[in-house]
Amino acid sequence: MKKIVILISGRGSNMQAIVEACQAEQWPAQIAAIISNKADASGLVYAASRGIPTAVVPSKAYTERSTFDRALLEQIDQYSPDLVVLAGFMRILTPEFVGHYAGRMLNIHPSLLPSFVGLATHRQALEAGVKVHGATVHFVTAELDHGPIVAQAVVPVFSGDTEDSLAHRVLEQEHRLYPQAVRQFVENKISIIGNTVHISEPESANMR
Repeated sequence: MKKIVILISGRGSNMQAIVEACQAEQWPAQIAAIISNKADASGLVYAASRGIPTAVVPSKAYTERSTFDRALLEQIDQYSPDLVVLAGFMRILTPEFVGHYAGRMLNIHPSLLPSFVGLATHRQALEAGVKVHGATVHFVTAELDHGPIVAQAVVPVFSGDTEDSLAHRVLEQEHRLYPQAVRQFVENKISIIGNTVHISEPESANMR
């Protein structure tokens, strides 16, 4: 039974999708805690309603990014997680923090990486005139929005799209993609060789 700690900064819609999939599909995993850097994050209310332990490490209480990260790390490690999941956690993490969870921290980014890193990804996509956009689940490394890619989902970009309409379609795919990737991790189907993620196929698929 693997333990998962999820980090949020707001409503945590991807967190909710993961929690619900874990419980409905009976993964060999436990959502050990939901931790936020904001005390007013509405996702904490949802987590409490599901009986999941919650904690707050307020980022505004720390003047240095490194001291905040150390406090956050200490809070996370109280739950001895096998996997740390970033679900709308709006902080840039220090290399020391990322290194501590190397190979066991996932993030979802609203673009088809390596395109459109950082913020305002839907605006970037529209301004670039791309025909497809999407979301990427990846392992977290010290380089922002990089790291081995676990899975991607593609959505079309329509001529009349706005940032909001495009974001809505991408988010729908995030809610499908992220739980799937987390489940693959807890079921030991993911391995990293170099910078490439390999997903093992079910035995029945290999026998076809």
